Amino acid sequence: MFFINSILLGIGLAMDAFSVSLANGLQDTGMPVRRRCLIAGTFALFQTIMPMAGWLVVHTAVQYLHAISPLIPWVALGLLLYIGGGMVLGALKDDDGGKPLDRPLSFGVLMAQGVATSIDALSVGFTTVTYGWMQACLSSMIIGMMTFVICLIGLTIGQRLGTRLASRAELFGGIILIGIGIEIWVTGVMM
Repeated sequence: MFFINSILLGIGLAMDAFSVSLANGLQDTGMPVRRRCLIAGTFALFQTIMPMAGWLVVHTAVQYLHAISPLIPWVALGLLLYIGGGMVLGALKDDDGGKPLDRPLSFGVLMAQGVATSIDALSVGFTTVTYGWMQACLSSMIIGMMTFVICLIGLTIGQRLGTRLASRAELFGGIILIGIGIEIWVTGVMM
């Protein structure tokens, strides 16, 4: 059951990263395999670190958690509104004659996306309080592996759609990111 739960957690947690990967693929239709692996690896790394960080927080500083947990949906919303809004504004300003954009993702934007899409994984660490150190590490690694595979799929689909959507790909990608930010915020505030 431990492995099945970890795989299901990985799939569930990777959905935001999948959507952002889809948007990244839409924006850069000429992305080489190495770059796709770097992006998927970044999301996987954040999705691996965050549950472990949550597990460590539960075992060390529970009293501080309650103070910051209401801010988590706001941080994710702010990051994704900023990134998605920039993409939408960039798409509205560009006149590229219907050609694919093929803009590589900057390091800073990739890091912000990694944080924004994995911040909910922090709470998974709170649910694994009964796990020992090794189980928590293994669960986090399974979550990261699932995220890597799912993000590669999202990037590939985004690239294929981006080629077909041409100049509107960046606009759609920005709208997707804004939608994810709003979904994380609504879900976080309603909890």
